Amino acid sequence: MNALAPTALIAEDEPLLATALQAELASTWPELRIAATVGDGIAAVTQALALRPDVLFFDIRMPGQSGLEAAVELADEWPQEQPFPALVFVTAYDQYAVQAFETQAVDYVLKPVQTERLQKTVAKVQDVLAKRARGATNIEATLGQLRNLLGSVNGQAPTPQGFLKLIQVSVGTAIRMVPVEEVQYFEAADKYVRVLTDGHEYLIRTPLKELLPQLDPLRFWQVHRGTVVRAEAIDSVTRDEAGKLHVQLRGRKERLAGSSSTTSQSPRLL
Repeated sequence: MNALAPTALIAEDEPLLATALQAELASTWPELRIAATVGDGIAAVTQALALRPDVLFFDIRMPGQSGLEAAVELADEWPQEQPFPALVFVTAYDQYAVQAFETQAVDYVLKPVQTERLQKTVAKVQDVLAKRARGATNIEATLGQLRNLLGSVNGQAPTPQGFLKLIQVSVGTAIRMVPVEEVQYFEAADKYVRVLTDGHEYLIRTPLKELLPQLDPLRFWQVHRGTVVRAEAIDSVTRDEAGKLHVQLRGRKERLAGSSSTTSQSPRLL
């Protein structure tokens, strides 16, 4: 949090609603300084990266890029050495509000903004900022949860019968079909994703963020920002003296970095 006063960025494509939200915030949280107000998701990402606000108020429905898409992109590009802002979704649709509340987002605010409801949201945000100041932050969990939510809202989340069963990988001039139950973990590597099985390693061009919604979240857990592990392959999870988690897989020597939370559909590691 900033030393003098917390700052916020409002992303709302309707100027009157943006002005109303700003006025309600001025009354409910006088110390909060509005660093900028933008009208679309692309500008929200650009301004948030430039200004590094403490709080984000993102309208879910915006032209060009939705608030959800903007939040995912921003979390993906956010500097890891800095805590991710407290995130509040602003929406006129209850279905999105419920989904947003179940993610790493602090809370949601329904349009038109009601003073009593906003007061509760402000209290939650202030609590999150206080914890964040003590170092309690987890951007990997935020990113995974936002991506899952985005896939669900866009209708990309497959049914249990529709999850990926085979991974197409190139082996020389041939294409091999690798069953997902043979995969121990996926790991992002530049523009590729490493696919690790018991005795082989492959590279595929599908980005991890596109692959993740196609995998059964009950079987594949995003244990870190760039790592997705098949749950049955996990042998143990340990925490070192610095509090960092390490995931040990059966039959493998390497240890994978883990986070204390996985995606919104996966259980906590520890």
